[in-house]
Amino acid sequence: MRLCRKRRWWVLAAGLLVMPPAQGFAFSREEAQQTAHLLASLLDAGRVVIDRNQALIDDPHKGDKGFTPDVFEAQVVQEFKARTGIDLSRPGSSTISSSAKELLLGLLEASKEVVADAQLVINQRGVGYKNFIPATFGSQAAFRFSQRFPVRLKQTALRPRNLKNTPDEHETQILQRLTKQPAPASPVSELVEGGTALRLIDPIYYEKECLRCHGEPAGEEDISGYPKEGRHEGELAGAISVTIPLTTP
Repeated sequence: MRLCRKRRWWVLAAGLLVMPPAQGFAFSREEAQQTAHLLASLLDAGRVVIDRNQALIDDPHKGDKGFTPDVFEAQVVQEFKARTGIDLSRPGSSTISSSAKELLLGLLEASKEVVADAQLVINQRGVGYKNFIPATFGSQAAFRFSQRFPVRLKQTALRPRNLKNTPDEHETQILQRLTKQPAPASPVSELVEGGTALRLIDPIYYEKECLRCHGEPAGEEDISGYPKEGRHEGELAGAISVTIPLTTP
């Protein structure tokens, strides 16, 4: 059931690009591409943290799991720093633009709120599978963030289980192209909306643990009640799509 995590990490050392502050969340193409990479990486870091805590979340014998929003945040900050070199607990120490920092902290806050809202479900005793999985978390965090900022963030796949993750025409074309490329493929970024925005499509691939819900035999009902898709390790699962506004030329 999970939209499985990325097989490769984008390592962007803090200070790699020194960028002046952008106004109104409108970036140059170079700035937009870096910021989009960072947002995709942060969303995926949250999904990875949920995945690592899945057994705890789904433990039917334990009530209070101790997996609070603050515990989640600490783990995400650590994961994101390992990937990018950027410490979100000390945002002033990074040389990325103030607008990029605001967006990253906004996504972190939206992600914490999703975990906060799920506390009753997470801590419910006597229930195993809670349907609070990486894909569920990612969709909710991306939606909440996109409602607050002029950046569109979403998970998407060619045949999504959640129809809210249905790709648009442009995303469909990119996903179809990625299915024909060896894994792991690099993210694809293109200008959209008449050149006023940049969209980055960051591919995600099925890993071994994903196959519990998405693998063989195709058609068999998985733990969540969905029919398995018969997928295999290393196949394209979907992508994180980020659309970010550009500075007017």
